[in-house]
Amino acid sequence: MENDLPRTTWRLILSGPQPGKMNMALDAAILEAVERGTSLPTLRLYNWSPPCLSLGYSQPFSDIDPNRLRAYGWDVVRRPTGGRAILHADELTYSVIGPKTDPRLRGGLMDSYRRISRALFQALRYLGLPVEVHTGKNPLARHQPVCFENPSDYEITVNGKKIIGSAQARRKKSILQHGSLPLTGDLTRIIKALAYPSEEERSRAGEILLEKADTVSGILGQEVSWDTAARAFQEAFSDVLQLDLSEGPFTPEEIESARNLAENQFGAPDWTRGAHIKPNR
Repeated sequence: MENDLPRTTWRLILSGPQPGKMNMALDAAILEAVERGTSLPTLRLYNWSPPCLSLGYSQPFSDIDPNRLRAYGWDVVRRPTGGRAILHADELTYSVIGPKTDPRLRGGLMDSYRRISRALFQALRYLGLPVEVHTGKNPLARHQPVCFENPSDYEITVNGKKIIGSAQARRKKSILQHGSLPLTGDLTRIIKALAYPSEEERSRAGEILLEKADTVSGILGQEVSWDTAARAFQEAFSDVLQLDLSEGPFTPEEIESARNLAENQFGAPDWTRGAHIKPNR
């Protein structure tokens, strides 16, 4: 526990389910407001409806199969953060948004990431998971399109399997870190919407994913509700990061900004397809 942290107040937002483009727009709108200094640091807990596949900021759109995605009725969105593809369904998603001057978030990417990870670690312990911190180097060099296919350094695992995936976006004065905790369901569903050279490789990718990742219910042998998981996150962030979490709404400015971002960025085909990605030279 970071006992040297001064106790302070952050805003807590418990969001109802939203489409993918609005979920990403809301995170980005809060980040903009924190960057301007007009919103408090925020812990946001949310979920998704309908299920949505999200791509990392620089991930090739060619990793997915749009026809398969449409056949399953899933949305697709591109995150403002890095990493690889995640299918958001049956999960709790968290976002942490605050200024780099906050002692919980100051320093480089890994400094803030490790501090936030301590709170995530405790949240999963409160849920009864026998969690560990993965510290080994990833020996796989080939392209991995699925976020949960392999744990990165300092990510949280159970019995060597990845249980929560996180990524960051950094601005001049502030950061956004968000991540996904799969509560239940079939993790291999995402494989159905990705592009593979053959059905044999698709099948093998599903087998590898199950070897490398798990859900909360898969580990505990019983389902944990979103509300139960959200309470564990609130308690852990309060205890570990010395936070008084004050539940509050989005500001009118954040809502207006999010609607604009959902329409003109996160819902725009050029953004989703990766027109901003610089080609390899």
